[in-house]
Amino acid sequence: MNSPDISAPAKATVLVVDDTPDNLALVSSLLRDDYIVRVANNGEKALRIATSDQPPDLILLDIMMPGMDGYEVCQRLKADPKARDIRVIFLTARAEVEDERKGFQMGAVDYITKPISPPILQERVKIHLALKASADFLRDKNDYLEQEVARRTQEVMAIQDVTILAMTSLAETRDSDTGNHIRRTQYYVKALAQQLHAHPRFAAYLTDANITMLFKSAPLHDIGKVGIPDRILLKPGRFEPYEFEIMKRHTTLGFDAIEHAEKALGIDVGFLRTAKDIALSHQEKWDGSGYPQGLAGEAIPISARLMALADVYDALISRRVYKESMSHEQAVAIIVAGRGKHFDPDIVDAFLSIQDELKAIAARFADSDLDMKKKAETLALLKG
Repeated sequence: MNSPDISAPAKATVLVVDDTPDNLALVSSLLRDDYIVRVANNGEKALRIATSDQPPDLILLDIMMPGMDGYEVCQRLKADPKARDIRVIFLTARAEVEDERKGFQMGAVDYITKPISPPILQERVKIHLALKASADFLRDKNDYLEQEVARRTQEVMAIQDVTILAMTSLAETRDSDTGNHIRRTQYYVKALAQQLHAHPRFAAYLTDANITMLFKSAPLHDIGKVGIPDRILLKPGRFEPYEFEIMKRHTTLGFDAIEHAEKALGIDVGFLRTAKDIALSHQEKWDGSGYPQGLAGEAIPISARLMALADVYDALISRRVYKESMSHEQAVAIIVAGRGKHFDPDIVDAFLSIQDELKAIAARFADSDLDMKKKAETLALLKG
């Protein structure tokens, strides 16, 4: 992106507004060597020129004109978005202090009284055009900087998205059940968070920014599974007690991996902080019987509480090569039974309020027959 052009135009345009031809001629003669001079002998014509596709840079405006006086012309200019930034200098025979005060109140940048002093007029015009050029430069520079910030922010967001995609893709290579499960749980968490964003217990945390962060971070909840041996990770059926203890380590492995990446980066990154909470604590239970830390109630991060319900719901309704899926109704019954035990009661209530939306998400990202075939082939290779 190129920086703004700081070069000024060769000649600025000055509009002189006066109903007296001699005044128009005099002012034009004083300015035409240095500026492009346009003239208007009434307020209506001045407004048309000021709001045209080629507006002037500065307006010298008489006050005492028939029909529309200079005050009204200035008032209309300042009320029009196309013309309100044009600098206005009153050039008038009215020399009373009250007249000058009113002129500045209308939005003029200067007030020059007649009879005209050529050096004063020329210097005042020069000064105000220089101020306009500086203001235009600063405005253009500010616009440029805002565009730069927006571009850099977009780059950072893209880097975050690519980081998450790379890490979740790595997890998918290890766990044949991960792919659509990641997408479904990501959208479940977002839907639950949006449902709870105004709830007194959650409103302070579930801001729009944090909901976006949750949506970005949710796919990393099982990233620690990359550290679990295939014989356990891909085992059909129930785990032996010692196998389950190994499997439980995916929470701390995920937390450690994300924390290592965060420390290597050297700064605190919001989505990684959220991802750590989810990875470590999504297997905790409301009553304290979960793992790895045995947290209970409000001690469990909100992000992890949301993921806990999303994760279990999806596991229940999903078909695996070693089990059939449950119906939505069966899954709902199990979740309701876990209200206040496995799950935060208010999150269960939110789940019940939007269960049709979650059911639709499940259908949208359902595993295809090809997905199931690939999973079966993976398990067959493992057994072989």
